[in-house]
Amino acid sequence: MTSKTISEGILRALGIIVGVFILGYFLYQIRSVLSYIAIAGVISLIGRPIVLFLRRKLKFNNTIAVIATMLLLIGIIAGIIALFIPLLVQQGQNLSLLNIDALQANVENLYRQITDYFGVSSLDIEESIKQSKVFANFDFGFIPNFLNSFVGILGSLSVGLFSVLFIAFFFLKDSKLFEDGLMVFIPNNKEGRLKNSIAKIKDLLSRYFVGLVFQILILFVIYSIVLFIFGIENAIVIAFLCALLNLIPYVGPIIGGVLMLILSMTSNLGADFSTVILPKTSYVMIGFVVGQLVDNFFSQPFIFSNSVKSHPLEIFLVIIIGGLLFGVTGMIIAVPGYTAIKVILKEFLAENKIVKSLTKNL
Repeated sequence: MTSKTISEGILRALGIIVGVFILGYFLYQIRSVLSYIAIAGVISLIGRPIVLFLRRKLKFNNTIAVIATMLLLIGIIAGIIALFIPLLVQQGQNLSLLNIDALQANVENLYRQITDYFGVSSLDIEESIKQSKVFANFDFGFIPNFLNSFVGILGSLSVGLFSVLFIAFFFLKDSKLFEDGLMVFIPNNKEGRLKNSIAKIKDLLSRYFVGLVFQILILFVIYSIVLFIFGIENAIVIAFLCALLNLIPYVGPIIGGVLMLILSMTSNLGADFSTVILPKTSYVMIGFVVGQLVDNFFSQPFIFSNSVKSHPLEIFLVIIIGGLLFGVTGMIIAVPGYTAIKVILKEFLAENKIVKSLTKNL
């Protein structure tokens, strides 16, 4: 090996490293666009069964079927926005006009009742709270400020929402757009396998994301009924947020449970803890547990077994690994990403013993 060959190899390696760095930097700079494309891809996968139904069963033209599907999805999104934005605005206005001193006194009273009920301390709780001023340095004014800023953020997302819907429309209309782009980089003798893989991935992920929509809907209905029965304020908003958090595997239900617990307790500030707050909150949390049992023993097994066709242990390990590598985002994309990888491996490495074992149900 000559010095010229070594130098050429080093230069080639440096060129590859620089190219990868430039590509990574470029992707980082357009990360918002990539997120729009990813969300649009999910929406197109959710809308795909509707388009196929309109085309095959009702004999709609492809463009008409896509337009009808997009109008339906836009109507659902508009309905959600119309439902939640006024409630959030109203809540923000109510809290902006709220007597912060009265809120602080009510929270102190709730804290005193809880510690007194459970016998946490034998001291005079009321006097100790006044002397220690536990809540004196806590700025309750952040609550209206936070909600108002959150509403402002929702308003700024309108441009992103338009971009997502625009991209999703063309993903549905020109379903082979992404596929044709990939074919440029694939050898001719591999094109058939890649097309089969993409078709299988679309089918599996469509069923998966549609299943997730039904999962959220089932939890939303259960939570809403429970919260309405016990008279919790803004029951629909709380139910939707807690159901939506369930998309984050394992961690999401815990966060949703804590959120429902806190909001249930604080919806009756000023009431007696032992006779009103504790019983009502206990019943709400029982309803939350029932919702989680329905989700864990019915919704999730149905989604995983009929869509991604993976064993629950596989799903658990994949989600944990995704969370360790990429945090919450990794936990959310772990299952669809793993499913896509399994389909590709089965198509291109079907004879491999490990691949056979992993993909025997596909």
